[in-house]
Amino acid sequence: MSSAVIEPLGSGGADVFLGRQPILTANRKIIAYELLFRSEASLSADVVDDVLATSTVIVNMLSEFGLELVLGNEDAFLNVSASLLMSETLELLPPDRVILEILEDVPINAQIVERCAALKEMGFRIALDDFLYRPEYDHILPLVDIVKVDLTITPLKHMAPSLTVLRKHNHIQLLAEKVQNEEEFEAFKKLGFELFQGYFFAQPVILQGKKPQPNQMTLMRIMGMLISDANLQALEEPFKQSPDLSVSLLRLVNSVGISGGRQQEIGSIRQAIAVLGQRQLLRWVQLLLYVSPEAGNASNLMQQVASRARLMELIALKLQSPEPRFSDQAFMVGMLSLVDAVLQVPIEKILNEIGLMEHLKQAILAHEGPLGQLLQLAQEIERTDFEAVRADLHALGISVGDFTAIQLQAMQWAAELNKQAA
Repeated sequence: MSSAVIEPLGSGGADVFLGRQPILTANRKIIAYELLFRSEASLSADVVDDVLATSTVIVNMLSEFGLELVLGNEDAFLNVSASLLMSETLELLPPDRVILEILEDVPINAQIVERCAALKEMGFRIALDDFLYRPEYDHILPLVDIVKVDLTITPLKHMAPSLTVLRKHNHIQLLAEKVQNEEEFEAFKKLGFELFQGYFFAQPVILQGKKPQPNQMTLMRIMGMLISDANLQALEEPFKQSPDLSVSLLRLVNSVGISGGRQQEIGSIRQAIAVLGQRQLLRWVQLLLYVSPEAGNASNLMQQVASRARLMELIALKLQSPEPRFSDQAFMVGMLSLVDAVLQVPIEKILNEIGLMEHLKQAILAHEGPLGQLLQLAQEIERTDFEAVRADLHALGISVGDFTAIQLQAMQWAAELNKQAA
């Protein structure tokens, strides 16, 4: 896939924040993302039907660039207000890829039910957001595919009557929102939830005495050698001892969309080092850590970390820092910021073992310095903390429209990478 040229997004001068959150099955497979968006104006003013205004921008963007750019092969949950639900704008989207998430304040009347029936006929799926049963829902539940429940807002004891009603509709899947960690994930599974929303898989589960697997140890050793600018012969040695790593690495660096338009295929580690250089090779070694077969949820983590690292790199390039290798270091900080979730070892121990420079280590551990600020920004947009993102962008001198365009480029890069690594 060739990279699209993505211009800053806006509607009548109103820039739009775009966030996304993964939705996973009980087997931890990402099947969709909820797209979340706000206009910049709505963060500081009472904007009437911000959902309609901002979603029009997003819908137009998705129809222009394609869902693959933002979501890869996964589907999209799209928030819809009453006015957007009645709008023909939705019909620009591919119905087989989109779940329309009806917000909790939408009145469930005959007009809404009739419109949902028509959208179902077109092939759209319907979800209800922040569900709490009311009698008027009886008319729409036969059309609904997914019901989203936020147990952080509604305690389980208050949800019991709603769950009783939903169990009479066997076609409806239950989705738990805001799943924060493994404990919550397991608890919701036991309650009968089938889908789970949140970045809980990226929360490190540190196991006492856990040691990285042999291939992971080798990758960490190679990383340390690359960071310390080891010579070519020394770099080749660990790859010779782990031929499967060599194959995996060469597959990555030859990936479509990653090769940077090179016609020449890279066939050996020596050639990879010669053609790419150590700085570029380092990024692929970091990525390989997230696709190592020992890492149980590596695919999910790889999508997140690749998007995070690329976002930080692109912002660093836009800032045009006089600091040499600033963008490379931004990418590295992003890549290493989730390494404890893969290795299940305290992150400080990992960073010490690979000999990471102190300012990079502190950027990861304490958000210190300009690189720490970029990592903080990347984490804020993952949490869809748009107010914090706006404050950080203002401090950096980057417009919301430019930032959203950079986000899309990072998402596209991560989607291409994940496709090739699958």
